[in-house]
Parts: sequence; structure tokens; C-alpha cells
Amino acid sequence: MFTVTINNKNRLDINLNGKIDSESMEIALDELINKSENITNGTMLYTIDNFQLPTLGAIAIEFSRLPSMFNLIKKFDRVAVITDKTWLQKASEFEGALIPGLEIKAFNLEEKEEAENWLKN
Repeated sequence: MFTVTINNKNRLDINLNGKIDSESMEIALDELINKSENITNGTMLYTIDNFQLPTLGAIAIEFSRLPSMFNLIKKFDRVAVITDKTWLQKASEFEGALIPGLEIKAFNLEEKEEAENWLKN
């Protein structure tokens, strides 16, 4: 399950729980694009719990949308990733190092308050 919630005018909260197939990926990306339409200098709180690798179809959908995903990323300055998977934490922060203008910091599941504070500062 992938849900996108508008937290305030420049912040989205994303929750990923379980496995994503092609249909749910398409819906999720549409929702993410639509809900971020008016965001500038935004922040994102991305919580990943019970992570399972997406299906090949879901990955294909994501790759087919790369141009719009690059435009979407430009709307955000900071992303806090909350997960219990160390490898996802490291991968998230590595991704942030590769994308100019985007800072990504990873937190453990029990560090939600710290993640919220980091996004505010």
C-alpha cells in the first residue's frame, strides 16, 4: 500500500507498507504528482514499513515516468525517510547525495519526532 497525504501547503507525507504492483504504482505516482502540483521548496516525510520489493511491472511503470519524477523531485528541498531497514536508509541518503538541491536524511521507525524536527529546520 502506498498513500500520499498533504500535510501542509509545502509538505507531503508518504507511507509505503508492503508490496507494490503495477496498478498500485500507477495510482500512487498519479497521486504523488497531483498532490505535489503546487509545492515549492517542499519537504516530504516518507515512512517505509514492512518493505517488500515492488513487482517488475511496478518498476517498469516507475521507469516509464522518470521524466515527470525528475520534475517532481525539483519541488522538494528535504526528504526524511523513516524505516527500520538499514540498507534502505543508506540507499536513501546516497540518492540524496546524487540529486542536486535535494537533501535526504534517514531515521529509524522510532525516530519520527526527530525526523519531523529535521524537516522543520
